[in-house]
Amino acid sequence: MTAVAPAIVSGCVPSDWGASALLRPARRAVSVAPALPHQEISFATNAGIIHGWLFRTTESRRGLIVYLHGVGDNRQSGNGLALRFVPKGFDVLAYDSRAHGISQGQYCTYGFYEKHDVSLALDAVGARSAILFGSSMGAAIAIQAASVDHRVSAVVAQSPFSDLPTIIRERAPFFLTRRTVAEAIASAELLARFSVTDVSPLRAATNVQIPVLLVHGELDREIAPAHSERIYQQLAGRKKLMIVPGASHNDVLARDEVWRAIEDFVNGY
Repeated sequence: MTAVAPAIVSGCVPSDWGASALLRPARRAVSVAPALPHQEISFATNAGIIHGWLFRTTESRRGLIVYLHGVGDNRQSGNGLALRFVPKGFDVLAYDSRAHGISQGQYCTYGFYEKHDVSLALDAVGARSAILFGSSMGAAIAIQAASVDHRVSAVVAQSPFSDLPTIIRERAPFFLTRRTVAEAIASAELLARFSVTDVSPLRAATNVQIPVLLVHGELDREIAPAHSERIYQQLAGRKKLMIVPGASHNDVLARDEVWRAIEDFVNGY
């Protein structure tokens, strides 16, 4: 639910410091125990072991929802989703993304590797299909994952960024030169062995033919609504864009009308 990336560098520090700020968001400890019965799960990735919770419904099972958190967050943000959807017949899986919570991994790559972690998560719980529910960075990961794994049957994407180069430039402090930002990006790519340009929900959207609900706050100053609008235009399948009047980045899911729209989407996709 937090923004995509911290400030990259200050005006006179080396580019590797900026790369580290991009790749290594502060870890947030899991401090809230789940309110529902759950199973501890873990699975291996090329970055190490990922840890999460699996909430099993006791109702007539309707499917699986996978919660993908924002940068600097962790699986506990999925507690509310579990409380809402487990009684309605859905299993809910929430896990700490690589380099977050207690999951292993040195670097956050905003979807470059994380989209494949989603596939490994589905493997770990034996899922034949799943709805992805992503917040902020998690929303961007969800769209990218949907473009590479046919088991993803629908996506709810709250406040995604359209592509990583654009959001890095938008969030870089005003006093940084383009050269400084470019050097930080190049350093990050070398450290984490990934391509910043290839982290693009916008590009992935052209290959996403499943239903997608985009939710974005009208007053979001962390990731502007234009990011969701651009993704919406490129989505190839059934789609809906909900711009929430008066909402910003971190309170867009605090509205009853938003949850009604999400539940309608999940029930009817």
